[in-house]
Amino acid sequence: MEPVLEIESLKKYYGKSGSRTKALDGITFQVMPGEFLGIMGSSGSGKSTLLNCIATVIRPGSGSIKINGRPVQSLKGAELAGYRGKKIGYLFQSFELLDNLTGYENILLPLSLHNVPEKESRERLEQLAGYLEIQDVLHKFPVQMSGGQKQRVAAARALILNPEIILADEPTGALDSRNAKTLMNKLSGLNADSGATILMVTHDCNAASYCRRILFIQDGTLFHELRRNFPEESRQDFYGRILRIMAQTGGGSANVL
Repeated sequence: MEPVLEIESLKKYYGKSGSRTKALDGITFQVMPGEFLGIMGSSGSGKSTLLNCIATVIRPGSGSIKINGRPVQSLKGAELAGYRGKKIGYLFQSFELLDNLTGYENILLPLSLHNVPEKESRERLEQLAGYLEIQDVLHKFPVQMSGGQKQRVAAARALILNPEIILADEPTGALDSRNAKTLMNKLSGLNADSGATILMVTHDCNAASYCRRILFIQDGTLFHELRRNFPEESRQDFYGRILRIMAQTGGGSANVL
């Protein structure tokens, strides 16, 4: 099986020579199809820079990023737009829904931009809305939704084009514990039932306990890896192992969801 995503010797420095900050300092890893991978680290460790490089929001200083063997840095114009629209689905902490569009319209926006037929668009939306339990908010505007509803609508928008990989940037960061648990159960279910490939950046041990594998970043480098012994190891036990590693970096979390 070939990896969906390959990161090789990725570097990104900020600032001028003599006062540079090493946000990423030679990171290398792979993500396999159907994997639920977590990237963890304390604030400023480089995890969000990593995700933004993969999403082509930030250009790395050196190294390579490949999706299905294709170098991302070489993409331009229509190919780059296609990568951002179809190859990756981005789930933001702050939802990033358009306030003047309903939930229905927000979710369908990527499909309209890529000329997906209306019948196929409706079928995809109905399937996702049912799974994410957002049928009752599809015709509401974001201001009329709770935080959890907004994030599930945002998740549907990220998934609607069946991307190769879902990039989730602190997806529970703006949610209370109940809504965070609901969202993580849904993402975990999509991974288990539909084989969705998910790369999630988080500092929250609770959210990370839903992953199958976790890479820990400190000062721009990978310093540890954990794999959940699935299905023998419970999520609560995996949470305990995550917490012990995060305690070494000054991070952590309380109360298993």
